[in-house]
Amino acid sequence: MHNLESQHRRPPRRIKGWAAGVTAAATLGLVAITAVAYAGTSSDAKAGAGTQVAQLAAAAAPVPPAGFTLTWSDEFNGAAGTGVNTGTWKYDTGPGSSFGTGEIETMTNSTANVFQDGNGHLVLRALHSGTDPRAGWTSGRIETQAATFGADAGDVVRMESSIQQPNVTTANGAGYWPAFWMLGSTLRTGTPWPTSGEVDILEDINGRSSVFGTLHCGTNPGGPCNESTGLGSGERACAGCQTGYHTYAVEIDRSKSPEEIRWYLDGANYFTLPATRVDATTWNNAVHHPFFIIYDLAMGGGFPDAFGGGPNASTISGGQMNIDWVAVYNKKGGTTTPPPGNNIAQGKPTTASSSENATLGAGNATDGNTGTRWSSAFSDPQWLQVDLGQSYNITNVNLNWEAAYAKAFQIQTSNDGTNWTSIYSTTTGTGGNQTLNVTGSGRYVRMYGTQRATAYGYSLYEFGLAGTPGGGTGGGNLLSQGHPTTASSSENAGTAAGNATDGNTGTRWSSGFSDPQWLQVDLGATHSISKVNLNWEAAYAKAFQIQTSNDGTNWTNIYSTTTGTGGNQTLNVTGSGRYVRMYGTQRATQYGYSLWEFQVYGS
Repeated sequence: MHNLESQHRRPPRRIKGWAAGVTAAATLGLVAITAVAYAGTSSDAKAGAGTQVAQLAAAAAPVPPAGFTLTWSDEFNGAAGTGVNTGTWKYDTGPGSSFGTGEIETMTNSTANVFQDGNGHLVLRALHSGTDPRAGWTSGRIETQAATFGADAGDVVRMESSIQQPNVTTANGAGYWPAFWMLGSTLRTGTPWPTSGEVDILEDINGRSSVFGTLHCGTNPGGPCNESTGLGSGERACAGCQTGYHTYAVEIDRSKSPEEIRWYLDGANYFTLPATRVDATTWNNAVHHPFFIIYDLAMGGGFPDAFGGGPNASTISGGQMNIDWVAVYNKKGGTTTPPPGNNIAQGKPTTASSSENATLGAGNATDGNTGTRWSSAFSDPQWLQVDLGQSYNITNVNLNWEAAYAKAFQIQTSNDGTNWTSIYSTTTGTGGNQTLNVTGSGRYVRMYGTQRATAYGYSLYEFGLAGTPGGGTGGGNLLSQGHPTTASSSENAGTAAGNATDGNTGTRWSSGFSDPQWLQVDLGATHSISKVNLNWEAAYAKAFQIQTSNDGTNWTNIYSTTTGTGGNQTLNVTGSGRYVRMYGTQRATQYGYSLWEFQVYGS
């Protein structure tokens, strides 16, 4: 097919000032809105005559493709007229001109522009006011709070969504620019666009009933990725994509050589981009990290302008992008050295038998920074230990030694931090950057050194681990850690809800000093729940329930007590749901409810 896109240099979805719209804003007043799709006929009035009520039933995220497991999903099951869950999503608000793409709309957090329809759909709606077709537009743009969706070395990740494009045509849809896409997580930490990588999964413009898939990378303008056009599929036909739901997906495959990115429409692979299209550094910077997901419905800009321009006097107001579900799937490949950002030990509570001084503490070995290190006292034996928060099947250990390394040491695992099993042992350690393939399981993993190679202590720049959840938890896999967590209240900014699911027993959530209060975690999909662990601070609950929900609104009790004891409580339960919460009805103290950790286990 003739590559129309390649004839036009278009601005990217974001070039500069990317942070201008990322602050999650409070949703404006809720309005009861019926989801509407605009019929694509040239006789549609500008104000939206000829509309039809969307009757398509919502579908659940499908069963994972063969070999994949579901990592995260959202099925947008909120009540009609409500905004998005800001524990999961953040609104990008402000003028489209701030995104560096030439857009002319203003993105808002109003439920006139971004809302759930009560039938399992998220709707982004573009609205026009006034008489100037090039001004007065509002619309919606959201992105995931999490920037954790990607593939480890040797693995594959698939991002997929079911979407109905705006029901407009080339006669009445000039300027419409719907998109489902991803940006590299490193953009949030200072790496510039497009070096950080952008993967456009769905773009269409001007009601053309088509789809474009693109990778942006390298430098702008020009560079190895032909920016700001990028490396793309060109325009591909997308029959019926304005009038019905279709699935759009991308797979990043790091299990083969060369690595590649594949684009899919309704399950059919229509474009593949191998890593050999660019140099290794450009590819690694763009692909070898997690991503965050974005939806937006832009109006006007460089891309629509390249295909005739718009909006114009015939462009209708009220066209909407309807989203049924979004899902991220992962498939494991071979065992590899845990890369930065995918190390299960990174950021986890870490302790040691000793530290040489206060600046060489244990946590330096799991902070992801090879410029810091842990160093022990100058004696044998010594150990460094990390608490993973749950049991993992450990497949790989990476020890990045400073000059003071271990000649003899073991790698040990434990379920309780007291009783240890050796899964690796040597008396001929070589130092340097060692990668060990191992087999074992446990919540706690440590390096236990018995003979130093120098007169100094043991010193590690980084202690990295790779593995998968499971392996003898006694209650299934830990489902809650790192998932979006909200609460009825927080005592202050330092005791926020997310502290209870961060895997760190040095941080905590604390509520306001009143009854009732609740803490809730979104597991991303429905799970069977078998165990809940509550690690209470001194301010605990005397009376509380553990509740589950499929929609975050209607709750079922799976545990209840009026004689809570505080401390570290483990509750064996039976239930299922996507959302799990602790609902406290009577405090044991004059203070609020306070949890070091809230852990939900299941399958």
